[in-house]
Amino acid sequence: MVQKKSSSAPGRKATVPKARSTEPAADTPAPRRRGRPRAYEPEIALARALDVFWKEGFAATSLDDLSAATGMNRPSLYGAFGDKRELYIKSYESYRKRARDRMGEVFALDAKLRPLLEQIFAIALDMYLSGQDGPRGCFTVMTATSEAVFDPKIRDLVITGLDEMDRYFARILKRAQERGELAASADPEVLANLLSATIHTIAIRARAKVPRAELDAIVKGALDVICR
Repeated sequence: MVQKKSSSAPGRKATVPKARSTEPAADTPAPRRRGRPRAYEPEIALARALDVFWKEGFAATSLDDLSAATGMNRPSLYGAFGDKRELYIKSYESYRKRARDRMGEVFALDAKLRPLLEQIFAIALDMYLSGQDGPRGCFTVMTATSEAVFDPKIRDLVITGLDEMDRYFARILKRAQERGELAASADPEVLANLLSATIHTIAIRARAKVPRAELDAIVKGALDVICR
C-alpha cells in the first residue's frame, strides 16, 4: 500500500491564514459628513452672496461663484437658502433692509430741507460708489429691475422699494412745506418723484464710474430746482 506524501516540506509547520479583522484601523480617518457645516453664520453668508449678485447680477452668477464666496458647498447652500432664485431674493431683501435702516434714520430727522436732502444724497452716493472691485451703483436699479421683467416676486419687491423711496421724499417735502421752506403751490409728490429720479440717475452713473464731483453737481442742480 502506497502512502500519500504530505504537501508540507519536512520540518516546516503548515501555516493557517489569519482571519481579517472587521475593526477599522486606529489611524483610519472617519468619513466626512456632507451637508451644512455645524459652524454656520447665515448673515455673513448672505452678505457675501449679496456682494456677488450686486456685482455680477443674477444670470451671470453661478452656484460655483456663490459657493466660493460663501465657503459653503451646494448642498449647504440649498439647505440654508433654497435654490439660486431664493438666495437672490433673500439677498435683495437683506439689501433693502440695510438701505432702509440706514436711510430711514436720516429721513426721520427734523432738519431743514436743503441740509437734510444733501445728507440723504451723500449717504446714497457713499453706498453706490462702494465695492471692492469698483462702484456698484444701486442693487435695485442695476440688477433687480432686470429680473423684475420675468419674476413677479422680484417685481413686487422692486415696485415696493421705488414706492417707499417716493413716500419718504414726499413726507419730508410736506414737512418742509408746512414750515414755509417750500412754496405753497409746490406739489410734494411730484417733487418727490424728481428726487427719486435723481437717486436713480446717480446710481446708474456711479456704476459707470462717473467721478463723484460730477455726481455731486447733478445732485446740486436738482436741489437748486427744488429748494428755491
